[in-house]
Amino acid sequence: MTFSGSRVLGSSRTRQKETPHCDFTSSELRAFRALKTPAGIQRYLDNIPYHLAGTAWSPRLVLREKTAHCLEGAAFAAAALRELGFPPLIFDLEADNDTDHVVAIFKSRGHWGAIAKSNFSGCRYRDPVYRTLRELALSYFNTYFNLRGERTLRRYSQPVNLARFDRLHWATTEKNIWFIAEYLCEIPHRSLLKRGVEKDLTRVDARTMESEMVGHRKKPIRTARA
Repeated sequence: MTFSGSRVLGSSRTRQKETPHCDFTSSELRAFRALKTPAGIQRYLDNIPYHLAGTAWSPRLVLREKTAHCLEGAAFAAAALRELGFPPLIFDLEADNDTDHVVAIFKSRGHWGAIAKSNFSGCRYRDPVYRTLRELALSYFNTYFNLRGERTLRRYSQPVNLARFDRLHWATTEKNIWFIAEYLCEIPHRSLLKRGVEKDLTRVDARTMESEMVGHRKKPIRTARA
């Protein structure tokens, strides 16, 4: 697995009650709340560089260092969503012959949307227009590929509410939050494709691959095996 004053977006969204769920500083809380909307959270993640190091930083460290990879970005987005009144939800997209992708998810007017940090341009934000999590997961299928051009997305998990890790201070710890990644590896995932469909999948064409890798960051050769 690789390793990511509120505006009411719809009457069907249930706001959380204000609870002392973390120990962010007042300045950190202001930074999160200044993002205002899920799209604002995505803009913040888009404006910081993709993080290539083998870390699992908490949202506090992402805010401090101003860089993130997909797991870190998803946790950051979940923490920011929580400060805007949403539950801190993430879910996992699982691939074959490729790395997994973790995204933060939110619901507005009964439909799912997603926020994500990715090294590929198409694996980021989704507007809340998807009726089910399967629809949301499938929206990533066409542009989810490995460097051989194989379409690799196969499964998705159920939502994980990061409040379950509050006792471990997932949002503010100075330690790595690998326990979230480990949990995502352990929980059941649902298949996106019917049996036998894989053999008919086409490879991604060169034009699509080029467009999806705009801004793609690579590790320097000297650290490629790190």
